Amino acid sequence: MTTLDTASHKTATRDEWMAARLELLAAEKELTRRSDALALQRQQLPWVRVDKDYRFDTGAGMATLADLFQGRSQLLVYHFMFGPDYTAGCPSCSMIADGFDGFAVHLANHDVQLSVVSSAPVAKLHAYRQRMGWTFPWASSAGSAFNYDFNASLTEKQQLDGTVEYNYRREPAWTLNGIGDAMTKDGEGPVALIAATTGTDVATYTRERPGMSAFVMENGVVYHPYSTYSRGLDGLWGSYQWLDRAPKGRNEQGIWWRRHDEYAAQAPKAGACCA
Repeated sequence: MTTLDTASHKTATRDEWMAARLELLAAEKELTRRSDALALQRQQLPWVRVDKDYRFDTGAGMATLADLFQGRSQLLVYHFMFGPDYTAGCPSCSMIADGFDGFAVHLANHDVQLSVVSSAPVAKLHAYRQRMGWTFPWASSAGSAFNYDFNASLTEKQQLDGTVEYNYRREPAWTLNGIGDAMTKDGEGPVALIAATTGTDVATYTRERPGMSAFVMENGVVYHPYSTYSRGLDGLWGSYQWLDRAPKGRNEQGIWWRRHDEYAAQAPKAGACCA
């Protein structure tokens, strides 16, 4: 068992702790109220009609975007980073997706369908889903413009020309020095480590991007009300919500997470943190 080093953190009496906790509680309540207001603002965004005839391979046949709703009026799509050249799904997306099966049934019974879409062939996606033990719907957008239109995939030409639009901003062109802070403020190093776990290099790996897009159907017409990317996905990353409430927080020192079936092979040494 790892013990918490209190030498580097202040201690207090119970009364002193309670005073500090009540001060934090006021800040937490203000954040909750602001979060509620943001949720309302998000729901009030205008809807954009989706006119393109997107096609997806579900493994059970081809499907339209409307088909992915599975009879519900709302659809949430997670753009999972799994490109055609990947040998395994992105470990970060995998960590997020570990929570999907638990709440998808609740969403489905509240008129919201959850689906995952990636650009790799469906056979590759479903083989990985089986490895991970997941059951949520996962469709391939291969041969469709869907991922590109919703900024979840990009081309090598876009990288070189500097015409990549991600998270509502234009990224600088790819150079021989690598991606700089286009994907991470820590530079290429951490991204290269993750890319290697998918069997790709940095350039290939970053031609796929994580995101979430919401769709709604009304009178048989599909609309796009919302998409979020990058740190906008933090709220969907269940493990981080727990870590933010742990005594040491996220306490990240480089790339520490793994796919859930890889931890046993890379277990940290006793007393080590974020090994």
